[in-house]
Amino acid sequence: MKLICTKSELFRAVNTVLKAVPSKTTMTILECILIDASTNDIKFTGNDMELGIETIVKGEIAEKGVIALNAKIFSEIIRKLPDNDVVIESDGNYTTTITCEKARFNIAGKSGDDFTKLPYIEKEDSLSLSQFTLKEVIQQTIFSISDNDSNKLMAGELFEVTNNELKVVSLDGHRISIRKILLKEPYGNIKVVVPGKTLSEVSKILSGGNEDEVKLFFTGNHILFEFNETKVVSRLIEGEYFKIDQMLSSDYETKLTINKKEFLNCIDRATLLIREGEKKPIIITIKDGDMELKIQSAVGSMNENIDITKEGKDLMIGFNPKFLIDALRVIEDEEITIFLVNPKAPCFIKDKEESYIYLILPVNFSAA
Repeated sequence: MKLICTKSELFRAVNTVLKAVPSKTTMTILECILIDASTNDIKFTGNDMELGIETIVKGEIAEKGVIALNAKIFSEIIRKLPDNDVVIESDGNYTTTITCEKARFNIAGKSGDDFTKLPYIEKEDSLSLSQFTLKEVIQQTIFSISDNDSNKLMAGELFEVTNNELKVVSLDGHRISIRKILLKEPYGNIKVVVPGKTLSEVSKILSGGNEDEVKLFFTGNHILFEFNETKVVSRLIEGEYFKIDQMLSSDYETKLTINKKEFLNCIDRATLLIREGEKKPIIITIKDGDMELKIQSAVGSMNENIDITKEGKDLMIGFNPKFLIDALRVIEDEEITIFLVNPKAPCFIKDKEESYIYLILPVNFSAA
């Protein structure tokens, strides 16, 4: 095999597929990137058996062939090469030579036949949306998946399609994030749970262009994302997702409208007094036209007042400040509306159309 590619193109491709190479595995072949130039395309693939990424690399095939190279060593070599054309050659013994200008590396490769290929996905059920939209939706929900292994479903996000609406849901037991997107056309009903790790890696690879499209294909066990000459295949999380609608309520005793940036900045300032690992609630007292935020820790205390528009009852309630910050950071509206019932019931931050809903459970605090 002999390939000639630019360093920048190799660097892009390696960084793309590296996201699917496992850091620890008993199968050494999975620590490799597969370079497949057996057809008219050069394809790089990484696969950890749960997540697989394949991308097409622009370059010249002087001699066809397939080789698997250790991902860590290969990526480090490519990263440190000069910015010029790179020649990759491998012989019958899988020894691979990488040459760029005066630099020349010889590394041992493995047979490409031993590499686990990506599962074949029937391209029947699919939906299209812009890369910008998918990237945004992931960023606006991914923070509230659980990193606790006790419940696999909480480590993923629900993707539910009904007619021309895509609903994406994540939760971790303390909060729920929901985003709804109107699609360009109606689709059949789809309901799958996609691992958070997959979505996080897809979000990093997406260019985020409004004109650039991404196609999603679904099977019983897998989801396939196709965009920019790249394929990302992931196993789905099995099981029945939580009945979210039962957790959502339109009842409220207190409704307030507030400037989002002012609210976010205030909570951000308050967290300066919280040491890492310390769990201190921010206590919010809501009265007519005014909201007071208070925090007290071993370091000191802070309180600040913000103007609000309020309907309904006065209320005193405590929250984990991080949960409020996570939701506020991804909302783009200048003003937000918050719905509350009592100090023990969740608060809802949502817009009129309910294109986003953030449910956050309060925390117990001593009024003293």
